[in-house]
Amino acid sequence: TEVLLPPSYNVAPTNDVYAVLETGGLRRVEALHWGLVPRWAKDPATGYKMINARAESVATKNAYRSAFRSRRCIVPADGFYEWQVVPGRKRKQPMFIHRRDGAPLAFAGLWEVWRDPNRPEDPLLRSCTIITGPANDTVAPVHDRMPVVLPETAWDTWLDPEDADLEALGRLLVPASASLFELWPVGTDVNNVRVKDAHLIERVDPETGEITGQATLL
Repeated sequence: TEVLLPPSYNVAPTNDVYAVLETGGLRRVEALHWGLVPRWAKDPATGYKMINARAESVATKNAYRSAFRSRRCIVPADGFYEWQVVPGRKRKQPMFIHRRDGAPLAFAGLWEVWRDPNRPEDPLLRSCTIITGPANDTVAPVHDRMPVVLPETAWDTWLDPEDADLEALGRLLVPASASLFELWPVGTDVNNVRVKDAHLIERVDPETGEITGQATLL
């Protein structure tokens, strides 16, 4: 069944997100619950703690290693937010991070299928997590980690469920080139997960909060 998600500029944990995955030789886009729920979980709330998976441990950690072997996905996004510490201010400054050319990002992800052991008649829950690794030089002044962004040359390998060369797959989990990215300060409305509209990514003056430029994503 096709699921169309409403546009969101403030995706929060437990929201549904689009993900590209491959099963049975077919590649498709699905709406997955953001926050991976392992098959052994007793409650889907477990996924709230698993919105991100560290690149350094996806091959070995019990919650992720099975998915890393055969259930990998790509989560597309226009960009992401991080919050920068500002000396002399209690409130952190949110920053919008994206590609300079406006092209979408392809986050490396894992997906899983979960069935409620207490309600086996309920539909299966499909969920995902986004893999994070060390930040590149553009993002590092704001945060020490960032999502792993896969180049187009890696998409086929990453999505192939038959490819179980874990060492080679692990080599894909590296910081994307810093030169591809730019960032700018945005308003604090992004701190409210109920606010989802496009003004969230507009550049602001960090001192006044006033909008200083329109977003120019493609």
